[in-house]
Amino acid sequence: MATEENKNAAAEEIAAEAAEETAAEETTADAAPAEKTAEEKLAEEVEQLKDKMIRHAAEFDNFKKRTQKEREELYGTAVCDTIEKILPVKDNLERAVAAADAETSGEGLKEGVKMILKQLDDVLAAIGVEKIKTVGEEFNPELHNAVMHEENDELGENTVSEELMSGYTCKGRVVRFAMVKVAN
Repeated sequence: MATEENKNAAAEEIAAEAAEETAAEETTADAAPAEKTAEEKLAEEVEQLKDKMIRHAAEFDNFKKRTQKEREELYGTAVCDTIEKILPVKDNLERAVAAADAETSGEGLKEGVKMILKQLDDVLAAIGVEKIKTVGEEFNPELHNAVMHEENDELGENTVSEELMSGYTCKGRVVRFAMVKVAN
C-alpha cells in the first residue's frame, strides 16, 4: 500500500507541476499579446502624431504663402491708388509746359504752376503725407538733418534757422528728413 500511496503522491505531484507549468504558459501567453497591443497602440499614436505634425506644417506653409500673396496684392493696390491720385498733377504739369510754349509773358505760367503745386500738396495730404515743421522749431534729430550751423543771437540754442530741403512724414513715419541750418 505504501507503494501505491507513493505512486498516488507522485502522480499528484506531477499533476500539480503540470498545472503550474500550464498556468505559467497561459500567463506568459496572455502577457505577450498585452505587451504587443500596448506597442501597437503606441505605434498607432506615433503615426497619428506624425500625420498631425505633417498636416500642421503644410497648413502653416499655406498660411505663409497666402499671407505673402495678400501682402503683395495690398502693396500693389496701395501703389496704384497713389499713382491714380498723382496722375492729374502730371497732366496739369504737361498743360503748364504747353502753355509756357504758347505764352510769352510768363505770368500765366507762374500762376498755373502755383495751382499745380497746391494740387500736389492736396494729393499728398489726402494720402497722409505731412510736411515737417522746421524754421523756428527746436532741432529734433528724429525729424531734422542738420547740415549747417550758424551763430545767431536772436534765435535760441538748437533752433532751426533755415530750411534747405523740406522733410515729410507719412502717417507718423519719416519719409524724408528735413535738411536744415541750426543756430548756435
